[in-house]
Amino acid sequence: MSVFLETDRLVLRRFTPSDVDLLLELDSDPEVMRFINGGRPTPRETVTGQVLPRLLHLHAGTGECGFWAAEERTTGAFLGWFEFRPLEGERWDVVELGYRLRRPAWGRGYATEGSLALIAKGFTELGVQRVTANTMAVNSGSRRVMEKAGLRFARSYVGDWPEVIDGSEHGEVEYTLTRQEWLSSRTGAAGG
Repeated sequence: MSVFLETDRLVLRRFTPSDVDLLLELDSDPEVMRFINGGRPTPRETVTGQVLPRLLHLHAGTGECGFWAAEERTTGAFLGWFEFRPLEGERWDVVELGYRLRRPAWGRGYATEGSLALIAKGFTELGVQRVTANTMAVNSGSRRVMEKAGLRFARSYVGDWPEVIDGSEHGEVEYTLTRQEWLSSRTGAAGG
């Protein structure tokens, strides 16, 4: 198991081809997929042919992937995944933060804990200068995680999506955090 990051309660590791059934289960929950595709399950052939290859991709700049399987540290239970990947090719100065967790993991602080740890690693070890995250405007749970992780609302926009899902008429939102803002917030917290 190739561990990328550990927190008090989480282990983030690289995906392997044997994770197909875990991903299939995650993407079969209508509530998990509600803000992704309207709640439809992802077919096995899509998981094996598209989803898993995307999660396994290694970026040449660091030799790291941009997606990590999230497991509960004490039990090893699969919780879902985190995304922290370059937005522009192989450059790690601007990365996208994302997460998809199983419903039993919701409301327990895992998304915030993993996001905070990835942001810290990005700004201190990977040369990241800006983190961005996007979600549907109506996805209040994901927006709260972004805010708790220190990201700030940047803009609303309407994406050109191939299909309309419930809530998409309200558009998307983007949250961001720069390395300088992160450093300033840490300095302010230490001094106050």
